[in-house]
Amino acid sequence: MKDLSKNYINGQWVNWAGDTIDVHEAGTGEVIAKVPASGREEMEQAIAAADDAFATWSESTLEQRIKVLEQLHAGLKERAGEIAETVCREVGMPIKLATGIQAGLPATITKTYLNMLPDFPFSEQSGNSEVQYAPVGVVGCITPWNYPLHQVILKVVPAIAAGCTVVLKPSEIAPQSAYILAEILDGSDLPKGVFNLVCGEGHTVGDTLIKHPDVNMVSFTGSTRTGNLIAHAAADDFKRIALEMGGKSASVILPDADLAAAVKGTVNNCLLNSGQTCTALTRMLVPAEQHDEACELAAAAVAKMTPGNPLEETTRLGPLASAQQRDKVIDYIKLGIEEGHTLVAGGPEAPEGCDKGYFVKATVFGNVKPDSRLAQEEIFGPVLCVIPYNDEAEAIRIANGTQYGLSGAVWSADADKAKRVASKLRTGQVFVNGGAFNPMAPFGGFGHSGIGREFGKWGLEEFLEVRSLQL
Repeated sequence: MKDLSKNYINGQWVNWAGDTIDVHEAGTGEVIAKVPASGREEMEQAIAAADDAFATWSESTLEQRIKVLEQLHAGLKERAGEIAETVCREVGMPIKLATGIQAGLPATITKTYLNMLPDFPFSEQSGNSEVQYAPVGVVGCITPWNYPLHQVILKVVPAIAAGCTVVLKPSEIAPQSAYILAEILDGSDLPKGVFNLVCGEGHTVGDTLIKHPDVNMVSFTGSTRTGNLIAHAAADDFKRIALEMGGKSASVILPDADLAAAVKGTVNNCLLNSGQTCTALTRMLVPAEQHDEACELAAAAVAKMTPGNPLEETTRLGPLASAQQRDKVIDYIKLGIEEGHTLVAGGPEAPEGCDKGYFVKATVFGNVKPDSRLAQEEIFGPVLCVIPYNDEAEAIRIANGTQYGLSGAVWSADADKAKRVASKLRTGQVFVNGGAFNPMAPFGGFGHSGIGREFGKWGLEEFLEVRSLQL
């Protein structure tokens, strides 16, 4: 078991002698690490360090920032195996996927900013004005457990690149990769105080971070409920906020689509990371006359996704990240049965042979009513709702009929038709006929899914203020 009873404040590791939080292995339920249950004092120290460092780092050269990010990129590549195994154990994503996604994406994202920074216009001319892009200041970053390092990198890298200083509060459920990041940055040329890490619970260190007057911006990824609290707290002193929250994304399969391919693509997306993905395609909308066939195809697809040890290379479906999340998902599966939807595959019982850890069966419900709780609320587990529709207009109405708007998909044999329908979805991104994920495209949501954008130049602009010099 790792003892990580320390925070990283002002360029040094500060030991913690108080209460600690247990970190559990998703596949076994065993305690694998301990991290601080830090208090307000530790968070205030980190904020003060970031505030002191801002005056110097905000004036750093682009070359200095690029050098630090190059060192970070090298460290992420060097420790990729360790990162993958760490997140695999904490979150439950199978090791093969964790290697490519949980360890691979952070390095990829860092590289995209390294490629972009030399040509980014930190100042430009508009008529008789010089428009300057200045760092927003001290940034508080609050990150989730489902893609723990990836979500941290999406905030920390562009913030540092913009000239901001950072205080990070990682999820206490999956915090270890954030410590690896701190170790890499500690060995880089990043000045002390530019990056700080404080581990603890939301009602103490998180509350201090979002309400502190010396924090100029809060960048948050997590639940809509917590995002709502942050938005209200930030409003008291007009903090800048970037919120990436929940989703209930629809996969719209049009009548002329390749049904087998569309169902397979939807199921694979829905079950990625055991459904613990904010962009998961959890609502599959199919023509009413194709509903039963779609359910059969979905049942066959999930049958191949039997839960297993996430550390084994052949495993395709791992456990959920915590006992709390497992219990929440099982309650939703029971709710789906109570609401009268057709249980096509899976169910609330524990998967056979998975008596340890936080496993849930991949579950498919058919004939799901669009306005039911199962179709409206984010479950964050391996649960797919199949919803029949009668015509294209109804499909679009159902797809747009939730409070969320983070992602979606459209499938059609006619590419132009697919794009036309996709353009009517009130959501931040749409995968058209299985289009590939693009780390340079903007990512974020409509409605209750969020405010602001991540990735590419849009992710960098979130951490910049605009100033005009009238010449």
